[in-house]
Amino acid sequence: MKAKELRELSLDDLKKKEADLREDYIKLKLQHGIRRLENPARLRQLRRDIARVMTVMTERHSSTTAG
Repeated sequence: MKAKELRELSLDDLKKKEADLREDYIKLKLQHGIRRLENPARLRQLRRDIARVMTVMTERHSSTTAG
């Protein structure tokens, strides 16, 4: 997921996306504790996607309060 794509989403969509990514991350983390994952790099990718969403939300918050 690219930051450019995220910047096109509304704030509500970003919040929903973050919640979905966090849910996926938690499920995958639990599976990883129980058994080997088919693609363990997916955990890292999910963490980075969550960070990207949070960064875009922070940028929006900063741009609306500044000025």
